[in-house]
Amino acid sequence: MQIIINEENNMQRLDKALATQTDLSRTLLTELIRTDKVTVNGQIKKAKYKAKTGDLIEFEVPEAEVLDLQAENIPLEIVYQDADVAVVNKPQGMVVHPAAGHASGTMVNALMYHIKDLSGINGTIRPGIVHRIDKDTSGLLMVAKNDQAHESLAAQLKAKTNKRRYIALVHGVIPSDRGTIEAPIGRSPKDRKKQAVVADGRPAITHFEVLERFDRYTLLALELETGRTHQIRVHLAYIGHPVAGDPLYGPKNTLTPNKGQFLHAETLGFEHPKTKEHLEFHAELPTIFQNAIKELRKNN
Repeated sequence: MQIIINEENNMQRLDKALATQTDLSRTLLTELIRTDKVTVNGQIKKAKYKAKTGDLIEFEVPEAEVLDLQAENIPLEIVYQDADVAVVNKPQGMVVHPAAGHASGTMVNALMYHIKDLSGINGTIRPGIVHRIDKDTSGLLMVAKNDQAHESLAAQLKAKTNKRRYIALVHGVIPSDRGTIEAPIGRSPKDRKKQAVVADGRPAITHFEVLERFDRYTLLALELETGRTHQIRVHLAYIGHPVAGDPLYGPKNTLTPNKGQFLHAETLGFEHPKTKEHLEFHAELPTIFQNAIKELRKNN
């Protein structure tokens, strides 16, 4: 597809200008730009690039892949549920939503079985999904059961009014009792599967507090100001304290390798979309996480 930027969109962000001049969603366009599939006058640009009148924009729109999603009777811990929202404690190792070549065994398949009414804002592939956590991260996720609830929860995420507290076990002993990691995150120029701290990345802020120190590990509580892909994992690796068991950003010599990373979404708080009541939920650490801490305490 070829687009010539018109005068009305002069000096608009690239993603916004394309959304205005095409019938494609801004979400799709942003993803195409993020994965370097959009060129401006033959050059790859970021979404924040200010488009200029006469710019030639070229990209290919991928064919939509039809996934035959089926409800599956997969065990799922539903911590809370009412007519508008649900809170789920996702186990480590479960993918949140289907993708090409992976249409079953996900949290969405389980949700479709256990919860009949789900928001349709994110389409048939991600019904009810407002946010997600990595496959190998365990913990709490909020689910929207109707579009009004979805819009409210998504707006809270954008405004950063949610409470999201994570627990992580990391390599090395962190000397500071608390701190803030502020470093921009974008796709790694060396490995397309990874994110990295890069100069032209999106702003990312992670706060941490030391809960306990061991011989060669530290137990942390973390809160996010932003929600970038792999943010906690990338930030902790960046300061030299990668999450234990992290298969992508951590060392091979780690606790229980190939059994998932020690990162858990422990606390989730938000304003109920309808009643406006503040709700807050907590999920205990998975057994494998608790056992690892017990062993470290024995050897400390």
